[in-house]
Amino acid sequence: MKPDRPALLKEIVTLLQSVAPELEADTLLAQRPLRQQLDLDSMDWLNFLISLHQRFAVDIAESDYAQLISLDDVADYLLARLT
Repeated sequence: MKPDRPALLKEIVTLLQSVAPELEADTLLAQRPLRQQLDLDSMDWLNFLISLHQRFAVDIAESDYAQLISLDDVADYLLARLT
C-alpha cells in the first residue's frame, strides 16, 4: 500500500532534519530547490538521498539525482516507486 502524500512529506522532512538540524519544517517551501533553501553541500545531499534509500527501500539511480530538486519532486519520485 502506498503511503499518503502528507505522511510521506512528513517522513521526508524528518530525514532532511537529520542532515540539516536547523531546518524548521514550517518554513520549507515544497516547490523551491531544497539544496538552496537548506544550504546543503553535495555530501549532505548525498547523505539525504542515502537516508531516503534506507528508509523507503527505493533504489535511487545516480542518473535520477537531477530530478530530485524540490520537496515535491522527492515526494513524487518516491510515490511513483513505492508499492
